[in-house]
Amino acid sequence: MHTVELLATALTAAKQRGYRIREEDLGGDGGGGCEINGQKWLFLDLAMTTREQLAVVLQVLQEEQADASVRVAPETARPIDPRRAA
Repeated sequence: MHTVELLATALTAAKQRGYRIREEDLGGDGGGGCEINGQKWLFLDLAMTTREQLAVVLQVLQEEQADASVRVAPETARPIDPRRAA
């Protein structure tokens, strides 16, 4: 599969995970993922090569997967009462 096809597949995966895609010329400074007002965004820098854009998308997807695997159970996330800890 060519890099362009891989990028298209990765962007489809990002959209399926709820990302909105924004493509802009950022001067080659990069792109990445973020959350704005509860909405997930993925910024792609059009000044980057297709291979570099693919790397950005894959990095965002990997980070999200890592975050999802570290989710904490609600009972564990409760604050610890220092009077009861020991």
